[in-house]
Amino acid sequence: MEAQKAGKGQKWIYLDNAATTAVKPEVLEAMKPYFCENYGNPNSVYTFAQVSKRAVEEAREAIAGLIGAKANEIYFTAGGSESDNWAIKECAQALASKGRHMITTKIEHHAVLHTFEYLEKHGYEVTYLDVDGDGLISLEQLEQAIRPDTILISIMFANNEIGTVEPVQEIGRIAKKHGVLFHTDAVQAFGHMPVQVDEMNIDMLSASAHKFHGPKGVGFLYMRNGIKLGPLIHGGAQERARRAGTSNVPGIVGMGKAAQLAAEGMEARNQKMAAVRDHLMKRVLEEIPYSRLNGHRIQRLANNANFCFRFIEGESLLIMLDQKGICASSGSACTSGSLDPSHVLLAIGLPHEVAHGSLRLTLSEETSVEDVDYVVDCLKGIVERLRSMSPLYEDFVKKQPGHEKG
Repeated sequence: MEAQKAGKGQKWIYLDNAATTAVKPEVLEAMKPYFCENYGNPNSVYTFAQVSKRAVEEAREAIAGLIGAKANEIYFTAGGSESDNWAIKECAQALASKGRHMITTKIEHHAVLHTFEYLEKHGYEVTYLDVDGDGLISLEQLEQAIRPDTILISIMFANNEIGTVEPVQEIGRIAKKHGVLFHTDAVQAFGHMPVQVDEMNIDMLSASAHKFHGPKGVGFLYMRNGIKLGPLIHGGAQERARRAGTSNVPGIVGMGKAAQLAAEGMEARNQKMAAVRDHLMKRVLEEIPYSRLNGHRIQRLANNANFCFRFIEGESLLIMLDQKGICASSGSACTSGSLDPSHVLLAIGLPHEVAHGSLRLTLSEETSVEDVDYVVDCLKGIVERLRSMSPLYEDFVKKQPGHEKG
């Protein structure tokens, strides 16, 4: 059982791996020497620092190899948000003379959406593509949206909320056909599914270590050779003068190790997680009335299950699951102080009142059938209890055919 001890013997079942993952022991061991022993700055010239420099370059080569890239096309950053900002903002600036139109989707992570909103305030025009009820874009609509002044297409590899995997290779083919750069936010995909930048015609790709059992605060941007983007962060000449700041050596080493581990046995690991996920989906949809699955049934991340429960508030659901030792998340932004539900769930066509009752459960390879059985058993009772307090649900039940009034 994927249960972690948490004070006074309490155990947790952690099903929020899309938010962050546990650092694997092998990753931590690889990082340790670069905190207190080999702590040299890799940009220094003396011999002691060259140990750190070699470790950084080995991690760069390892990550490049996993996506079919060259080592000098990998730039280390502080994470996915920085990588997204860098790719989008600097592309806009570098290609402004060619055009000021860019294309994305309505279901992107906020690191992408808010960056485009920023650019719109500075004279750029952005087309936000619709998605269907499963969260997939229309390739026909994408191609129709391309204009002579289009300079960038930025579409995520896999959605962080509903798990839908976009047709990335076809998107890349369309972008290449029209001579438009293609960036993909692969934060949820890298380390979880095969990614090959040449086969998929990807020009830029963002990833973050803590999504695949690496440390927090480190990520990378793949930038195809020949793309001339300026630095997002100005200062020293680190990362071949493209990204200033002293290298996070332990973090980079940890990310390289985590990426290698993620690549090993990926197919078997995904098959195992998908089997547990499918068991979870089956039980929820069959045993909890008025529930629905969000995202594509097949074309989705192996570890992602996202549901909506009618007549339920996601925040209340999370609190009561937490009391049972279950860590999950809601697609509803109300958990961060907003009254608006998830923009992703609204984009796939859910009404506000349904989108508010969402629950995302994301597994790891350690999650067992026993784990999810316990979760579903708890969930059934919690949903029943919350609905019993809902006047809307009571009215709904009374209106159902065959309901006996009395």
